[in-house]
Amino acid sequence: MPTNTQAVATAAHSGSAATEAFRESAGRRETAAADSARIDLVARDLLSRIHDVIREHHVTYAEYQAVKQWLIEVGQSGEWPLFLDVFVEHVVEEVATSDCHGSRGTIEGPYYLPGQVPLPATATLPMRDGEKGEPLVFAGQVRAVGGTPLPGVQLDIWHADADGLYSGFAPGIPAGNLRGVVTADEAGHFEIRTMLPAPYEIPKDGPTGQLIAAAGWHAWRPAHLHLMVSAPGYRKLTTQLYFDGGQWLDSDVAQAVKPELILRAQTGPDGTRHARYDFVLDPT
Repeated sequence: MPTNTQAVATAAHSGSAATEAFRESAGRRETAAADSARIDLVARDLLSRIHDVIREHHVTYAEYQAVKQWLIEVGQSGEWPLFLDVFVEHVVEEVATSDCHGSRGTIEGPYYLPGQVPLPATATLPMRDGEKGEPLVFAGQVRAVGGTPLPGVQLDIWHADADGLYSGFAPGIPAGNLRGVVTADEAGHFEIRTMLPAPYEIPKDGPTGQLIAAAGWHAWRPAHLHLMVSAPGYRKLTTQLYFDGGQWLDSDVAQAVKPELILRAQTGPDGTRHARYDFVLDPT
């Protein structure tokens, strides 16, 4: 359930932070070529399908004006990254990775921040003194399709804290908390100490939340680790890893859970959770 800390992570704060982070990282992203024929094809098809929905469901003028106002509010609140990453990105990811043979990917989501602290193959993520939650050791190896270990792979990892909040997107959390870029060893091995993340609701006090409430949906995401795994000569893998037995695995609001991405974490004698996942990268 939401905590008192979650209550201050407003949609406006998260939305503006996500929009700014997207703009700042635009240089690292692959951009689509300005192919007018392709733009014409996709835009016409998208508009045609919207027209079909209006006709099929007999959308009224009052409903049309309400949608127009809602779209304006999404833009004014800075919530487009949140809305698109939650409700659209999973299909884009599915299409973009349909020819991959390595590990399964899933959505990046709106809470990535580039330029985090570099860490060695065996490392502890930056965290606050007395960071809440269960200790977690996440380990594994990175190999190429075919089984060759990949040395020096970078694993950019970030996740929510025990209150379901991300550094950079909720007030009061130090910059870079529970974020880092780990470089695997010469055999592609890594071991990362951190804290078990919590499930969380996406912010509901803005227009995205208004849609969720009006439709009678829930806003929960299951607990997960975010990772970008990259090496020269290989396709970057963007993924999330979930935890067996966790809440909301079968009804993730972002529809990003895949069976291959669920970790089977074991609890050690000292109460530390241990999970392993071996990544396989496709050549470029």
